[in-house]
Amino acid sequence: MPVSQDMSSKRPKSKEARKIKGKDKKKENNFPTADEGASEPDHPDYIFPLVLTSATQELFSCRADEDLTGENPYKLLKKEDIIQDMKTRASVSDFSPIKQLVLDYPEDELLLVFDRDFIYGQSFYLVLTVEAKENILKPSVQGDDEEQIKHEEEEEEEEMIIPKTPESHPWISLGSEQEIEEESVTESRPRLRYKISPLLRRCGAPVCFSERSALDGKEGFVECPSYQDKSFSIREMERHTAIQASRDTKHSSTQTLWKYPRNMWTQYESREFSPEEKEHHLRSENLENFITSVLIRFEISLQQNHITDVFCDDWTALCEEDGALTGKTETQLKEYQSFMDLHFSKEKTISHIHWHPTISGVIAVSMTERLSLEERIDNSTKLLLNPSYILFWNFTDPINPQLQLECPDDVLCFQFCPSDPNIIAGGCMNGQVVLWDISAHVERLQDTRSGGKNISSKLDKSSVTPVVRYCAVSGIENGHKAPITDIQWLSETFELSKLGIPVENPSGISVQLVTCAPDCCVLFWDLRPPRVVSQSLTDVKQKSEEKPLENPHGIPNTFKHLNLTWKPFIRVSLPKIGSSGEYSPLKFSLRDNTVDCPTGDRPPQNADREEGCGFAQLRVPSAKQQKPLENISTKLYVGTEDGELVYTDWKMDKDNDSGRLLSTKPIHRLLVHDTLVNTVSRSPFFRDIILTVSSFSFAIWKEGVTSGPILMSACSKMLRTVGHWSLSRPAVFFIGKEDGSIEVWDLLQNSHEPSQSQNISSAAVTCISTSSISSKQHLLAVSDRLGTLHILQIPWTLRRSSNSERQIVKKYFEKEEERLEYFEKRQIKHEKEKKEMEAEQQRKKTEPAMPLKQEEELEAEALKEYEQFLDLEKVVLKNMGLLTETEDRSDL
Repeated sequence: MPVSQDMSSKRPKSKEARKIKGKDKKKENNFPTADEGASEPDHPDYIFPLVLTSATQELFSCRADEDLTGENPYKLLKKEDIIQDMKTRASVSDFSPIKQLVLDYPEDELLLVFDRDFIYGQSFYLVLTVEAKENILKPSVQGDDEEQIKHEEEEEEEEMIIPKTPESHPWISLGSEQEIEEESVTESRPRLRYKISPLLRRCGAPVCFSERSALDGKEGFVECPSYQDKSFSIREMERHTAIQASRDTKHSSTQTLWKYPRNMWTQYESREFSPEEKEHHLRSENLENFITSVLIRFEISLQQNHITDVFCDDWTALCEEDGALTGKTETQLKEYQSFMDLHFSKEKTISHIHWHPTISGVIAVSMTERLSLEERIDNSTKLLLNPSYILFWNFTDPINPQLQLECPDDVLCFQFCPSDPNIIAGGCMNGQVVLWDISAHVERLQDTRSGGKNISSKLDKSSVTPVVRYCAVSGIENGHKAPITDIQWLSETFELSKLGIPVENPSGISVQLVTCAPDCCVLFWDLRPPRVVSQSLTDVKQKSEEKPLENPHGIPNTFKHLNLTWKPFIRVSLPKIGSSGEYSPLKFSLRDNTVDCPTGDRPPQNADREEGCGFAQLRVPSAKQQKPLENISTKLYVGTEDGELVYTDWKMDKDNDSGRLLSTKPIHRLLVHDTLVNTVSRSPFFRDIILTVSSFSFAIWKEGVTSGPILMSACSKMLRTVGHWSLSRPAVFFIGKEDGSIEVWDLLQNSHEPSQSQNISSAAVTCISTSSISSKQHLLAVSDRLGTLHILQIPWTLRRSSNSERQIVKKYFEKEEERLEYFEKRQIKHEKEKKEMEAEQQRKKTEPAMPLKQEEELEAEALKEYEQFLDLEKVVLKNMGLLTETEDRSDL
């Protein structure tokens, strides 16, 4: 039975309790002695002996002879901790025997006493009443007067209440017995009794067993199906059935009258006006008025036909919008396909990925050895025997690559030519720039896109992936002295002169590209051969008599004029601002689509050019013939190894003394990141918005804002490896991390944390690239350090952009820019105020110190001021009639 607080306080106290309260008050605590425990071994009602295991003692910090000793045997336990222990360990808990007593305890803390001498039979006992706890914890009272003890015992006996036996009362009915009688089952007739016994002739009869084949019965067993016994059929008298009212339905059909078929044909000819009628109608005033009245509406209709997509399915778009509102759309990235080759991807990592710009479903990846610098030096001979490749994958064949581009060394970056996708430029680890021409293999890539229906018989006979050797490679002595980490083509709408000035591009073909490496420079390359210098007749005759060299590997002669002699025409150095040394760039970003075509139309692509034509026939024009272009940004952002973002100009200036072309100093430097910058990417929707990603953070910058980033992320526990903008939504970008996960950031939802995070691989993410196959299918290519390429399908919520999303994001960036400007102004103001305060403090320090007045002089001045106050008070009181002359004299 649980012991309540009231009963325990009114219960007569035992002799043992009086001893604890009386005689032992001299002691430091109220712990019972061994003699008292021996004289009365039964424990009082207000305590409960316990056995606490070592686990319980560790949990409640009440270890015997460590936390609790003979000198300090008390420990207050929280009621909540005891209840939680009983819930966690249930019957295993040492407090389970007194569960109800603990629950009924009125206060929040219970007293646990360490019984070192086992007075009450156990090593611990728990005090169950508040009064006993207060008596035990009460400080000892000085003196042991026996009369005071007897007086207290007499008072306790007076407070004793003799328990009374409860009296019985008659039972009062409240109607519950009627409900019980209604729910109870009563027998309407006496129960039937049946006795079942076997026949006497079968009792004790011998049993004979015999063998039976499993084929005799159905499926090896004898089926005993149930059957309906009419003698036990029960007639259903009542049934509960739910019905619903509905209109009467009627089925009807009809058939058209069928007649025999017959062949029908119709012939007609157009009716035209005669020349006289045409001339009459053209000169008529009614036609002129009609054309004048409908001219404006006709022009508006033509403009709408050009602007509006007439092939858009509005019903499908409406369904997608409804699905987004109901919240039933999927938000996770789905695995669409994955590519990995057991031979070329083994022990290699993917350094760069790029979608084919014109053939959908084709993606190229560059493979590099997964080695450190020391391991690469030790295994240099082995690496020479194992050439590196760029693999082309197609969705129709996830096992075998469709094409292999042979590389002189590991390629860290590559890019397709914007004017001719068959030309590919890549940057190697040894600092060389490589060029490939895949014109002869375009048909293979296009046939695989159609599912293999148009593949020629030659391709069917051989399943070996063709290997394409590089057309040209730059000279080692003239190129970069470090691995090329980024490469980008210039637009086909303009080209650069040797001074870095943008001029017109008459060919309409991208002929120049830009590379950077950690050797502290950015190089510009031109694919055209230099202008032909006047040659003598003998040289021309010797050149004509030379036989053409054989080409056993079938290498195109597109860039034969550049092989091993190619060198950059502009070298942009990056000297540090305000100190010696140079910045070491890793990634850079040019302004995309800096110049539009003068005529408004893009130049035709030379996709169907013949071998030996195109780039080989182009020549660098004379500087006098080139027309400079205005309104072209010649600035670029560069991310460095030290986490800096450098803004510089690629234009070259001539030195007045030596006449050499020198690079200008960077315009400004922005330092936010702590480690190297692995991504510098411009937004495809805003030309002046740049995303930079470092190991621990990322930042969004606006071109022209030098006070800092408009958005800066918090530091991440896991390293970030790459970043990429979404091609369909201005507010979305993707961040790859070292643990193989992808963070999706949506600025419309949150700007302080990613909207979602999804694990893609067990290794670090190396590259991210997006592609739009169709309006309903957007793909995200993610590569990892183990050499696996994952193709993910972007959900509807991450690819569908609202009509006002671009404006909302633009306003958000503008607000952040205003915040930076306000912060910069406040900072300048605070610095100015700080300087003024320091100047004021310095001026006060330089001023001569005033001599301090003596205390007597100060007291005299104070007394003089007080007397003046009293005189003024008397004058005011006299004027008001509140003070007479007699009172004034009495005061004196």
